[in-house]
Amino acid sequence: MTGRYYEEFEVGETIEHEKRRTVSESDNQAFCDMTMNQQPLHLDADFAGETQFGERLVNGLYTMSLAVGLTIPDTTDGTIVANLSYDNVEHPNPVFHGDTIYARTTVTDKHETSDGERGIVEMHVKAFKVDEDGGGPNGDTLVCEFDRTALSLKRENAE
Repeated sequence: MTGRYYEEFEVGETIEHEKRRTVSESDNQAFCDMTMNQQPLHLDADFAGETQFGERLVNGLYTMSLAVGLTIPDTTDGTIVANLSYDNVEHPNPVFHGDTIYARTTVTDKHETSDGERGIVEMHVKAFKVDEDGGGPNGDTLVCEFDRTALSLKRENAE
């Protein structure tokens, strides 16, 4: 268990997640198959080649899910009760097969539940693709950002 208990989150802190993943064609295909999303922009190279992007795009929900997964070890692995919401999701730039994604989380708020037994932690997650020409940190490109709210165990209530 590597996640943090409610008390260990500090409002305003930014967590740089070390895990990264290069997205493969099979990742995108499997995600589209599992979710029954057969959008040709994700799956049909000829169709996508005729769009403004010139090639297939990785499914945006996969990108968001990957960003969540990359953050779990440093945030809520083993200390979460439930994810309560994902809000304000944006995909400002596309992700393509072969792009390497990493994430950064900023804790934006936290408060105890009304019974004081658990804590609610609000986080803003940003996902970047490694790209020397981008405008983000280290020259990387922002590809997804969203707010995540989690119900977290408190250390004194952990078993």
